[in-house]
Amino acid sequence: MKSPISIRRGTVAAVFIDLQEEHRKDKRYLVEGFADILANVQRLQQAARRNFVPLYHWAYIVDLAEARPFHPLDESGKSAFSDKDDPLTEICHEVAPQNGEATLVKQEASVFGKNDFGDKLEAAGIEWLVIAGVWTEACIDATVKDAVARGFRVLLVKDACGSGSSAMHQTGILNLANRLYGGAVTNTLDACRLMAGDTVSVWQVEGSVPLRFTFENAAQLYAEL
Repeated sequence: MKSPISIRRGTVAAVFIDLQEEHRKDKRYLVEGFADILANVQRLQQAARRNFVPLYHWAYIVDLAEARPFHPLDESGKSAFSDKDDPLTEICHEVAPQNGEATLVKQEASVFGKNDFGDKLEAAGIEWLVIAGVWTEACIDATVKDAVARGFRVLLVKDACGSGSSAMHQTGILNLANRLYGGAVTNTLDACRLMAGDTVSVWQVEGSVPLRFTFENAAQLYAEL
């Protein structure tokens, strides 16, 4: 169901997850529609900077010095993805940190891993997190669920997220939408408006698992969010 919301200034932060070169250059880990996702992320970042919303840029970088049971390896024994020595772990230049913004590093799916990120957000009075990035059913999913568990409201920007295929992405968003308590699903344009202080109608979950999607109707339900 869509309903109007607004976000108080000073209570929102923007979190950008794993927008790294490997997702457009490594054939094993290409994200479908990645160029469009990056363009939408650019719009979000510009809106955040205009409206003094803090930006947090996260990169997934694997250091196998720490034991990781069952972690996939390549032929050389390095991490099969996001290895610390792989230059493709660099954040794409279009959406890279600017003007002193930091690149934050994680070694797990969620940005709320073995760190004090959540505590810092709470100390800063943050209530809402605008979340965008890749992959929808993996690191976005883990981050959103951890954010909700910690009491943050998530504004999930569906067209600024992506995965290996549109089906993976759309069903990932639908699964999150079904349990996005306290938060909302929206698009890039309306997320920018919300960061500017406007009131916007967004999709919010009502009841228990309202989106009973099938192979046949998933794309339509996703479009209606």
